[in-house]
Amino acid sequence: MIKSKIVEDKLDTLVSRYAVPIIDLAHCGKSVINRVGQQLDKALSEKGIALLVNHGIPDEKIKAAWDQFDYFLDLPAEVRDRYSRKDGTNYGYVSPGMERFDGKTPELRHTYNICKLDDKNIPREAETLPDFAEEITTLANDFTALSTFILKALEVALETPPKCFLDKHSEMLSGDDVNMTTLRMIYYPAIVDDEPGQSEGAVRCGAHVDYGTFTLLAQDSEGGLEVQLPGGDKWERVGHLPGSILINGGELLSIWTRERYHAVPHRVVVPERAQIRTRGRHSIAYFCHPDNSTMISPRDILANQTEATEDSTDEKIYSAYELIQKKFSDTYGPSSQESNES
Repeated sequence: MIKSKIVEDKLDTLVSRYAVPIIDLAHCGKSVINRVGQQLDKALSEKGIALLVNHGIPDEKIKAAWDQFDYFLDLPAEVRDRYSRKDGTNYGYVSPGMERFDGKTPELRHTYNICKLDDKNIPREAETLPDFAEEITTLANDFTALSTFILKALEVALETPPKCFLDKHSEMLSGDDVNMTTLRMIYYPAIVDDEPGQSEGAVRCGAHVDYGTFTLLAQDSEGGLEVQLPGGDKWERVGHLPGSILINGGELLSIWTRERYHAVPHRVVVPERAQIRTRGRHSIAYFCHPDNSTMISPRDILANQTEATEDSTDEKIYSAYELIQKKFSDTYGPSSQESNES
């Protein structure tokens, strides 16, 4: 079944060349956690990415969330503006062109960040968006549950002390003041070639690496996602496997594992093929972060491995919050606390 879906993709992609590890999460239990841990360890250390199948989040839930975001984008501008992301925060709506990852190139996408499942983060327009909050909250909880399973599998893979990762991620989606975990809804509008300046030099998301522990990404179609695999500088089109969720490691996980796991650079370009770029594209990203107060030290994660003995005794240890804010500052300047992960 998986092979037949891959063959349907006629583009030359990592998926079509079977160059992305595929990890089956079916029949989750203790033995499956051990297997998944081993497969994640191999995938993140060799490729930095993998595709998760049979992950337990129904397509219908994900598609319903995309529909809800479409309804939100159809609201009058004055209504959408009530939910715009404010300076110094990481939750809310961002319109196309507002984010410029390299400081100059507008990014052609609508995004909505949710950091906490409350009225401040989630639109609750009873007349125009009656189901938005319920459906997005349910999906966010599903992604949190999937992330919890992955954290358990990583504990097995890295032979950490019991609950080492779980305890350090106990506040996911509790608000960016305590944990930077974020559910991000994304819509890339169609690129119409006869609209002056719309596609020339434009990007959908600039090149970057994610900051946190790992990212889960669900997407509805092929739409220009590219990565640089470890050891290379060539941009590779990832491709699309329907029903799968892509996982990629973040910088904090790379630091924690002394770069055993890779944080791969990635971007979303405007596709060359007209039939692809002239249709809109949806995705949902779940950025899994540790609690802000967590100290990021390989000595905690590699306690049972030889790498731990190589630590410098005078190595300075930073909290997750300090490291993430440094990344924001490097990207946007010293005054910014905004996130631009894709």
